Amino acid sequence: FNARLRDELLNETLFTSLAQARAVLAAWKDDYNNARPHSALGNLTPTEYAKRNAPGPQRGGTLRYAEGSAPHPVASPSPMGSYSTRNLPIAG
Repeated sequence: FNARLRDELLNETLFTSLAQARAVLAAWKDDYNNARPHSALGNLTPTEYAKRNAPGPQRGGTLRYAEGSAPHPVASPSPMGSYSTRNLPIAG
């Protein structure tokens, strides 16, 4: 994205005001995301790709984490500046 923005727009355009820069950048971004197909996305636009690959709604209408989806911490973090050895986890 950044390389294309630089090569196609920023290196080729002399902006005369902040308002002009914002307008031109918004138009370029809209074209990049909504009109231009991307080979890495199966020749879909990023907007089409996102719509096709968005997760479907789940029962209840909200996303939920599965029970146990994240591991429990090994040890509680010690407060900053505390160097007591009793707060260190034991390996093994």
